[in-house]
Formats: sequence, C-alpha cells, structure tokens
Amino acid sequence: MKNTVIRYGIYGAITISILFLLALTLGKDLSYFAQEVIGYTSMVVSLLFVFFGIKHYRDHENDGFVSFGKALLIGILISLFAALAFGIIDLIYILYINPDFAAEYYGHMVEQMKTTLPEEEFKIKLAELEAEKELFSSPVMNFLLMSFTVLIIGFIISLISGLILQRKSTTNN
Repeated sequence: MKNTVIRYGIYGAITISILFLLALTLGKDLSYFAQEVIGYTSMVVSLLFVFFGIKHYRDHENDGFVSFGKALLIGILISLFAALAFGIIDLIYILYINPDFAAEYYGHMVEQMKTTLPEEEFKIKLAELEAEKELFSSPVMNFLLMSFTVLIIGFIISLISGLILQRKSTTNN
C-alpha cells in the first residue's frame, strides 16, 4: 500500500504543480472567475490519481480486493500529496511571484460588489471582506486554506472511488 500511495501521490502532486504553472503562464489575462474555474478543474484532474491509485492497489497488490475503509484511506493519503504540493506552490506564488495578489484580488472584489450590490448590502459585505482580508494576509492561513481545499475535494473523490472500487473477499476468516 505504501508504494502505491507514494507513487500515485507524487503523480497527483506533479500534475497539480504543472497545471498550476500552466494556468499561471497561459491564464494571466483571464478573469478571476475563469482562473478560479481553471484552479478547481486542476485540483479535480490531479486528484483523479486517487481513483487510479486505489484501483492499482486493488488489482495489483491485493488480489483484486479492497474494502471501502482501505480504499478511503489510500485515497486520502494520495490526496494529501496533492494538497501539500498545492499549498506550497500557492505560498511561493503569493510570497515571491505575485506578492500583490491579495491586494489586487481584494480591489477586484470591492469593485465587483460596488457595481452589483445595493448600498446597504455593499457595506455589510465590505465589512465581511475586510475581516477575511486580515485572515488571508497570513501566509500560514493561505497555505492551510489551499491545502485544505484540495484535501476536501480529495476526500470526496476518495469516497466516490472507494464506493465504486470496493470489492470484498468472498472467503470468510
């Protein structure tokens, strides 16, 4: 199991890193919404290795069987690789590549809210955004948020993959 987790976890980490870098270079002129869609798509694509890792373990290391619990564990461990890679890459991005990202994004969100919300609702949302701005200015919080986002998606993919791929042994112990 360990070799499968490491191999497919590294595949997921490499994939999410490459997709992040591609989005960074090819998508810099896209809207924030389009970049967000690309980001979430990159997460899901890189986490497809969860399914393939569980399937590999079941078919090649465990005689064609895997319990739901074992599949879920394998999936979460594989997801952890991609989650950590994404958190680290995002940290590098906000600390070194684009240190003004938070301010730019904040400015964009304020302008968008100004044009779409009534005055009273704008004031409420602006206060909420101010509180979030403080939270997201911390590199540690940014790392945790990005990693946790990938891990949650990985958990969901692990659940689905575990349900699809589980196959219990017919022998009674």
